[in-house]
Amino acid sequence: MTFSSKCKNEISRLNLEKRCCTIAELSALIRTTGYISIKGYNKFEIEFVMENAAVARRIFKMIKYLYNTNSEITVKKTNRLKKHNNYSVKVNEEDVKKLLIDTKLSKDSNINILKFNYGIPKSLVKDSCCIRAYIRGAFLGCGSISDPEKSYHVEFVSNRQKHCYDLEALINKYDLGAKSIARKELYITYLKDSEKIVDLLNVMGAYNSLLSIENIRAIKETRNNVNRVVNCETANLGKIVDTSIRQKNSIMILQKYNVINKLPEGLRELAYLRLDNEDASLKELGEMLIPPLGKSGVNHRLKKIEKIAEEILIREGKI
Repeated sequence: MTFSSKCKNEISRLNLEKRCCTIAELSALIRTTGYISIKGYNKFEIEFVMENAAVARRIFKMIKYLYNTNSEITVKKTNRLKKHNNYSVKVNEEDVKKLLIDTKLSKDSNINILKFNYGIPKSLVKDSCCIRAYIRGAFLGCGSISDPEKSYHVEFVSNRQKHCYDLEALINKYDLGAKSIARKELYITYLKDSEKIVDLLNVMGAYNSLLSIENIRAIKETRNNVNRVVNCETANLGKIVDTSIRQKNSIMILQKYNVINKLPEGLRELAYLRLDNEDASLKELGEMLIPPLGKSGVNHRLKKIEKIAEEILIREGKI
């Protein structure tokens, strides 16, 4: 089961509370996954079609809650490569007009399919609870969320530009940074920031999914921090090794030309110390000296040794 399906299953198990919130959520579902057909003069049929059984059960419960009637549910097997079930919830004929009016698709019982309001009616989302319910319904109807192990991405797919931009504005009432784009003949409202996606799940009431993403984010962050530390340590070790080899070569030049024992005591002592401790850092070399010397002091002396070795090579015509 995909992460998106798990999230929808969790949301579908939420209790139905206020009538206004149920209408707002059903209003989002009818605009995203509902099909309205003309069956005769001023007669219509409403059918919700989706691939998630939990969403179908929730739509059935909402219609039962609002109108105290049972809808017709059917299951069909698709003929696509990845065969799966399609669930259909058909609204009873006597409830169709009520539903169209309650969800503000139609202004009154004189239904005109050409004048349907496919945007988000402000009267349905006046309160915060109804805004949350509408966003929840939109996600159940046309939303998806990627596996957070791979990427962070939530999108709502609409075939109506008006609904797409209204949904973007509604989501951004919670400062979630949603954006919209056109993709072929569809309109996409999306979020990519992991923190904003967590906030969106909180708005929709998907708390288990929220915790799953937070756990994955924490693991990823820890892993990234460890990698940064390892990379930093590896780079530092590489620098120490390269510096040590360069300094050792300089000291060996001093030995070859019998110059090492003519060095001042401080340089001579450090030169022999470096030969005996090839892998030591500058700080460690300084701590071995008597009296101890700071890192910058050790570096200064070794630079002098390298300069003397360079002058010898120049004098001998080696460079």
